[in-house]
Amino acid sequence: MKITIDKNSGYCFGVEYAISMAEEELNESSPLYCLGDIVHNDKEVARLAAKGLKIINREDLKTLSDCKVLIRAHGEPPETYQIALQNNIELIDASCPVVLKLQNRIKTAYDNAKMQNGQIVIYGKKGHAEVIGLSGQTNQEAIIVTDEKDLESLDYSKPITFFSQTTKSTDGFYKMKHLIAKNIQEKGFSDNLALFDANDSICRQVANREPQLAKFAKENDVIVFVSGKKSSNGKSLFNVCQKANPKSYFVEDESELQPEWFENAQNIGICGATSTPMWLMEKVKSRIEKLFCLEPSNE
Repeated sequence: MKITIDKNSGYCFGVEYAISMAEEELNESSPLYCLGDIVHNDKEVARLAAKGLKIINREDLKTLSDCKVLIRAHGEPPETYQIALQNNIELIDASCPVVLKLQNRIKTAYDNAKMQNGQIVIYGKKGHAEVIGLSGQTNQEAIIVTDEKDLESLDYSKPITFFSQTTKSTDGFYKMKHLIAKNIQEKGFSDNLALFDANDSICRQVANREPQLAKFAKENDVIVFVSGKKSSNGKSLFNVCQKANPKSYFVEDESELQPEWFENAQNIGICGATSTPMWLMEKVKSRIEKLFCLEPSNE
């Protein structure tokens, strides 16, 4: 039996940068507050909490003053910066550069849309931290769409500028783009097709993982996908694995492994989301090795 950890899995640049900044600050002084879970992985959140990282929400932020608060990779809406200024809070801004660039694009598009009586539409998960930050660039006026039924809330008589949360599925984005264009025509506003501006704003580092992961899943008999259940990216990438290999299993940690998954398997692949730490995938690998009395390997 051979067990391989996917070399392309694990933290994306944005998450790695945020965790590195958190650890650097915690090494100098503690506590450090973080606005929301630094990453959608409970095991990593617990590891950093043991070092002194305290998770707070937006209501907590309003009650703090004279302290340090980390902004995670997902980014934040403008009001967070205003509160920090008013309360003398030092922000350690670890917003992902890709997210910051998208926030600026959406702010510009929103200003233009206001002049044309248009609307900003964002393909993403309602309530997701990144989406809150993106929508904040539009005074929370952006329309958030997650699936086909959400498209009923659009006004097809008005110009539409369409963006995506950076970690959403590429296939999902283009499906929604097609449906919006189709609705514009079918509802009798064909002239607005020329005004429909669809922007593929999915992070390429994330998007490129989909074909890489599909290839990895096909190369192995069994796939163990490691991710926090709260991770939007995790759910999306697990679906890629499952489509390529039906013998794909989702776990949060090594305790959820079932020995019967690996019956007659010669090649086992371990992979994860952009929010999955490498140390956690290595623990899953070690657990499988112990289950089957295998010698530890460096694969």
